[in-house]
Amino acid sequence: MKKLFFKNEVKYLPLEEKPLPSLVQCLVLDAIGSAVILIPVLGELIWAPISAFLFWRMFGFRKGFFGGVFSFIEELIPGLDFIPTFTIMWVIQYARRKKSILSISPVR
Repeated sequence: MKKLFFKNEVKYLPLEEKPLPSLVQCLVLDAIGSAVILIPVLGELIWAPISAFLFWRMFGFRKGFFGGVFSFIEELIPGLDFIPTFTIMWVIQYARRKKSILSISPVR
């Protein structure tokens, strides 16, 4: 929430949130990440940076950056491809969704 001060009143305006990515899109990207195991080394080397970039673009700056780093490491290390990184982040984002609030109250 951002506070705006005007003569004797405080306005709370919601900061616009990045729209939530599609659950189907997250499931498809996790399926691709799991299928990369079919191309042992090359698939992981190619998919890891793509996965990190897509994660960053889909989930915004801060969450996307840290999630993208985690996704990159998770996809790069053999044997960890089964973790549904995109879907887990979608569930976290969905659970934290809040309705927009506009509150105006006088300051005394």
